[in-house]
Formats: sequence, structure tokens, C-alpha cells
Amino acid sequence: MTHIDYLVVHCSDTPNGRETHAQDIHRWHLEQGWDGIGYHAVITLKGEVQWGRPRYWQGAHADPFNQASLGICLIGRDDFNCAQMRALEGLLLSLKLDYPKASVVGHRDLNPAKTCPNFDVKTWWLDVERKGLD
Repeated sequence: MTHIDYLVVHCSDTPNGRETHAQDIHRWHLEQGWDGIGYHAVITLKGEVQWGRPRYWQGAHADPFNQASLGICLIGRDDFNCAQMRALEGLLLSLKLDYPKASVVGHRDLNPAKTCPNFDVKTWWLDVERKGLD
């Protein structure tokens, strides 16, 4: 995958505060008959970035946008802690170096039937960018 239009933020929709890892999501997705974890990165409750699918492998997280996107999953449902948000910010800033034209969006921005990740990623990202310009 060389052309990335979107960096898509998701949530695992697991209970808030329940530690879950990329390995767990990989197992769940295999149990669904999929080719393994659909996300490229997972951010744990401790703010650790765990890698899922390699970037060169198309994700399975935001159909029909999978061919031109990377998926990032925050563990939890709607209450993400400071460590997670700092890790998300750092990961996205790093990915934007490689994919400067990619838009940072939430899954819900690509599919109005979704609420994931249960916060307004576009507004949050604008604040991150503004902070970086200060």
C-alpha cells in the first residue's frame, strides 16, 4: 500500500478499563473467519503502541476505504486516558510524516452508521495541529 488517503481512528468497543492487546484482537478476528487483526496499530490502556497488520497489507477496518487507509484502534469504548491520547497523537504525527496528505478521521466520519471511536477525531486533530503550530 503506497497511497494512503486516511488515517482512521477506531475503538475496540471493549469495556472501558479492561486491558486488551493487539494479540487479543488478532485472535477475535481470526475467530470471525477473517485474515487476522484488521487494524495496523492498537493503543493499549498504558499507551503502548502495538502493531497489527503491517502497513503494506491492506487493513480490514473501514470498508470500502481499506485500500487507501491505515487503521488505529484505541482500547476501550468511550473513555480513553491521557496515556492513550498522547500515544495516539505521537503515532499520528509520525504517520503524517510518511503520509502528509492523509486525512485523520474517526471511523464514524467514513460511515455515518458508526459512532466509533465515540469522539470527534477531526476536531481533536485540529486542536493537535494548532498546538503544534504554537
